[in-house]
Amino acid sequence: MVSIDTYNACVDFPIFDAKSRSMKKAFLGAAGGAIGRNANNTVVVEALKDINLHLQEGDRVGLVGHNGAGKSTLLRLLSGIYEPTRGSAHIRGRVAPVFDLGVGMDPEISGYENIIIRGLFLGQTRKQMKAKIDEIADFSELGEYLNMPLRTYSTGMRIRLALGVVTSIEPEILLLDEGIGAVDAAFMAKARSRLQELVERSGILVFASHSNDFLAQLCDTALWVDHGTIRQAGTVPEVVEAYEGKGAADHVRRLLKRMEEEA
Repeated sequence: MVSIDTYNACVDFPIFDAKSRSMKKAFLGAAGGAIGRNANNTVVVEALKDINLHLQEGDRVGLVGHNGAGKSTLLRLLSGIYEPTRGSAHIRGRVAPVFDLGVGMDPEISGYENIIIRGLFLGQTRKQMKAKIDEIADFSELGEYLNMPLRTYSTGMRIRLALGVVTSIEPEILLLDEGIGAVDAAFMAKARSRLQELVERSGILVFASHSNDFLAQLCDTALWVDHGTIRQAGTVPEVVEAYEGKGAADHVRRLLKRMEEEA
C-alpha cells in the first residue's frame, strides 16, 4: 500500500569548518535552518527538525513557506535523496520526483537515449519507455535535436525533455516543485496541463508552490514549513491565511467555491 510515514525526522548539514564565514553562509542560504551542534560537537545547520507526516493514497498536500524554509529539503527527504539524521522516514511506493529534473540524464548521449535512461531511473522498464518515445518526442517539440547529445541542449530544452519523460509515467508518489521554470510561457502552459493530468494519476501528491491558485487546484490540505519545522497543518485556506493573511485566504476560498460550482 502506498504511504509516507516520518517520525521526528531531522536533516542536519554539518559545517566542519565553522570558522569559515563563506562556508556557513552557503549552508544557511541553502537550508535556512537553525544552527546547532551534534553529538560530536560539530556545528550543523538543522535544515529539518521533528518532521511528522502520515500520508495515505489519495492525499494531496501542498507545502507553503518562504524560500529557504525547508520545502525543497523536505521533498528530498521524501524522495530518499536525504536520509534522516535523526528519527525515521518510511516511504512505500514508487516515487516520481519532479524537482531535480537533471538527475538520471547523461550529457554525452542522445535525447532519445536519455528518455530511456531517465525512465529507468524513475522505475520504468526499457520496454515501457520505448513504447512512450514517440509521445514524449511529440510533447517535447525537440525534433531532430533528439538525435543529438544532451550537452548541445539549452537549459530550457533539457527541461522540456525531462518533463516529457516524468509526466509520461504512472507515479505512486508524486513529489512536485513548481519552481522548474527556464522554458517559454507557451510551453509551460502546455506542461502545466500535463502536470495536472499526472497529479490525477498519482497515488500521493506532495507539492511545493508559491502559487495559491495552483495549490487550490491540486491540493486538499497544506503544510506551512518555517525554518525547517512544520508550523501549521490544515486545509489550504487555513494554512494560507496563517502564512499570508486573510486576503490571500479569501481569494483561495473564492477560487475553491468557483471550482465546486463548475464541477
